[in-house]
Amino acid sequence: MYDAILCPTDGSAGSDAAIEQACGLAALTGARVHTLFVVDEGIAGADEWDLVVEREEERGERALDAVVGAATERGVEAERHLRRGHPHEEILDAAADYDIDLIVMGTHGRTGIGRFVTAGSVAERVVRHSELPVLTAHIGE
Repeated sequence: MYDAILCPTDGSAGSDAAIEQACGLAALTGARVHTLFVVDEGIAGADEWDLVVEREEERGERALDAVVGAATERGVEAERHLRRGHPHEEILDAAADYDIDLIVMGTHGRTGIGRFVTAGSVAERVVRHSELPVLTAHIGE
């Protein structure tokens, strides 16, 4: 059913639900997990770019380590990917580049006014534009 599962992570504690779902499905289906951290190009101005990118890449390496560790605990093969760009675009591009069958990612699952404040979130954009199935795992608040 699934040979390759993409699990984008932002390194937050809330990503744990998506990591568990991705690794659990991979263990059941024999799929490989591709974990992805995207350094968001829109987070810094030109004068602070190098410092911010370095800090984000370090955070990304720790986030990727967490996913690989969770996969290893379940006997699942994992590949790590660090990219720069706009997160939703890089997630969709990575899915195509790595021949992904399923994307598993977290969503804050907000309702009411909170949903409107976060409209246009990375998860929402991926769900809206992906041609692949996307499983969203509720992160909570």
